[in-house]
Amino acid sequence: MACAPRPGDQLRELRNRLGVTTREVEELSRKIAERSGNEEYYISNAWLTQLENTNSVPSIYKLFSLSVIYRSTFADLLAIFGIDLASSARYQLDVPLANTHRVTFETPHPAAAITFPIRLDRSFSLEKTNLVSRAVEVWGNVPASLFQRLDLRHIQYGYIGMCDFTMYPLLRPGTFVQIDSEISSIRPSAWRTEFDRPIYFIELRDSYACAWCDLAGSRLTLLPHPLSACSVRQFNYPDEAEIVGQVTAVAMRLVPAPEPVRFGVPGLPKRS
Repeated sequence: MACAPRPGDQLRELRNRLGVTTREVEELSRKIAERSGNEEYYISNAWLTQLENTNSVPSIYKLFSLSVIYRSTFADLLAIFGIDLASSARYQLDVPLANTHRVTFETPHPAAAITFPIRLDRSFSLEKTNLVSRAVEVWGNVPASLFQRLDLRHIQYGYIGMCDFTMYPLLRPGTFVQIDSEISSIRPSAWRTEFDRPIYFIELRDSYACAWCDLAGSRLTLLPHPLSACSVRQFNYPDEAEIVGQVTAVAMRLVPAPEPVRFGVPGLPKRS
């Protein structure tokens, strides 16, 4: 069985393909170091020769210089050393956090598929009006080309912590939410049922929250679902709480959440 080429061999191949010598890499990296005002970006001829012929691992600064000089993305050079940024979302699912927080995903190659906590129903179309929550089947992979058609500059994602029951049972702990960051203030709206009432993602001083909201003057009230048994919380707005955006879609497992540790966790009902 053939062994995978060493990172140093792959870097040498990139350099040779461009017809650049180690001396030229040294001179080009010097310009980057001078432009940035940081000597860490500098790559000496001797250091590059050692990197190509041993199993050395470069610093993030030198790897950045190589990505610039070799006209490769930083992610591609990281992949040479076995780090796949596109897998970060999958690892996030493997190491869930207890508290509610924002979620970011690395942007993969356009032709690749990324791990995301939803798989859309086959009949789901971006051109037609759909309830995204009803289009969710299971967590899985979604082609990256789908997200190219979404306005990711104004969309963020959040995760409802496994110990956050504020909106339970409407939003279970472990739910991923899509957030429209352009709606960063409480807007008056007409709603008839709990499914129509706007839900907001809120950044607090030391945590995040997801809840219905009321704003009276400078007093922001976070309203939990009445069946959650969680307490109403109030904060000075915007000093103690800021609106990240309105929740516009969810990806949620329709299975019971594991039993969490309940005592001393904000947003969690306490047993009597």
